Amino acid sequence: MNVINNEIQLNLTEKLTFLMKFIKSPSQVGSITPSSRFLAKKILESIDWKTVRTMAELGAGTGVFTKHIEALKHPDCRVAIFEKDEEMRDELNTLYPDCIYFDDALHLAEDVQSVGMGSLDAIISGLPFMLFEETAREQIIDEVQHSLKPKGVFVAFQYSLQMKNLLSRIFSRVEIHFVPLNLPPAFVYVCHK
Repeated sequence: MNVINNEIQLNLTEKLTFLMKFIKSPSQVGSITPSSRFLAKKILESIDWKTVRTMAELGAGTGVFTKHIEALKHPDCRVAIFEKDEEMRDELNTLYPDCIYFDDALHLAEDVQSVGMGSLDAIISGLPFMLFEETAREQIIDEVQHSLKPKGVFVAFQYSLQMKNLLSRIFSRVEIHFVPLNLPPAFVYVCHK
């Protein structure tokens, strides 16, 4: 019973943190609540966890995907986490100290190279691209494309189909899945290099 109470308290704390960050800076947070387990499942099932040895998570927030990455990844997999909010990044670093932390996805390629990760097998993104200026959005997608190995995968969720044309121009194959059981409902883009 104590474990269940702790889980409920953590979920409430995470939701409250997300809401407060959204109110403070809606252009960086993009939603009033963390992603659902249904969205997390759809995103994470797109990764071949047996083969991935280097990956990044962009816009990790409170760690909804990070906790699953830690549970699913191969013991030899190196993970770079990008989170702009210093408080969230520090909390993630406390919870997942084996990951490598950076603050800005605009420097993705340079940052992963600086720690010897080389090209990445996979990148997961929770960044709210629709809230970014077009140049920043395109620069981050360019960083993603340059950071991935050939046949690497980029998995991102958005609340609209706004990114479809850009991603279809950059990647050889783009699959789109709809996840209605999320607040708000989301589209998952699975992009293959």
